[in-house]
Amino acid sequence: METIIRETLISNQTDSTDCSFPEKTCTIERLVRHPRLVEAALRGDKTEQRRDGVYAYPGETFMLDNVLFACTGLSRERLGDMRDADAKAEGYSGLDAYRDLILRMHKGMQWDNDALVWVHRFTRSDAGQTNR
Repeated sequence: METIIRETLISNQTDSTDCSFPEKTCTIERLVRHPRLVEAALRGDKTEQRRDGVYAYPGETFMLDNVLFACTGLSRERLGDMRDADAKAEGYSGLDAYRDLILRMHKGMQWDNDALVWVHRFTRSDAGQTNR
């Protein structure tokens, strides 16, 4: 049985100055950019974004098409530990679709099961609220 490495540093923390996170490599505004993925997040089909670096800390907020989202978790995980459910949380139909797209987007890249990525988890901040 494969051992799953999940180094969850902090989940649902609101203090973005925690020293256990490395410095950001990019701004939170660049976390979710592709229009199809923005639409998936707005529908609630996308709740995770894997990146090579840190773009957001738990507790930080960002806007997608004038809708507020909040980063709820940040963890370091192996690509090889991804499952279909993780790919679906990324907004894809399954792991094969996710892997194929990533390899097409990053020419020359090979899928390395041991590669570590930062998993940003987020929720739509107005989820569950109704307009009056």
